[in-house]
Amino acid sequence: MFMVSNFLISALVTLLVVVDPVGLVPTFIGITEGLSESLRRQVALRAALIAAGILIGTAMIGNWLLALLAISLSAFRIAGGLLLFWIAAEMVLGVRMRREGEAAEQAIEERARNIAAFPLAIPLMAGPGAITATLLLAGRAEHNPLLLSLLIVVVAVVAAACFVAFRFSAWLGRILGVTGNVVVSRLFGVLLASLAVQYVVDAIRAVLAG
Repeated sequence: MFMVSNFLISALVTLLVVVDPVGLVPTFIGITEGLSESLRRQVALRAALIAAGILIGTAMIGNWLLALLAISLSAFRIAGGLLLFWIAAEMVLGVRMRREGEAAEQAIEERARNIAAFPLAIPLMAGPGAITATLLLAGRAEHNPLLLSLLIVVVAVVAAACFVAFRFSAWLGRILGVTGNVVVSRLFGVLLASLAVQYVVDAIRAVLAG
């Protein structure tokens, strides 16, 4: 029971921090500027569904793909942990927010046909960091049907959190303001950095023990 609750909390915190629904609100506002409320709701729902589908697919076939490529789970955990740490450093230093803003501006200029798929679902919601985190969590599940089911539920919850954040984006933007968004992003970055270091430490211990 402890293992299940520990996995559930770890998965929820990791994916919430990596995807960062609240941090995506300014980007969503910029991308959907000028759209009607009905279209904004459709974009939010479609983006959440696409991102959830990508991450659930990653959770289901990620381990099989690693085995096919002959990549050990420990090696992937170390690489994934380093990648997550890099993303966390970007969040703390404010680089990630600026980059996402640039991606949003480019999408508006190019008049992308489906902004729900790009850049919202990919790469902002289900980007390299979220995919890596999902693969790492799927590896921790070790083919346990219960833990894999919990991971899928967590992905659905995170996608739903993104949808809710997008639906209330105007209100959240007014409440948080520029300073609030910066503070939230920095705090989440520090938390993600700690989780990333823990992934690397666990993987190194597994290698040394094996």
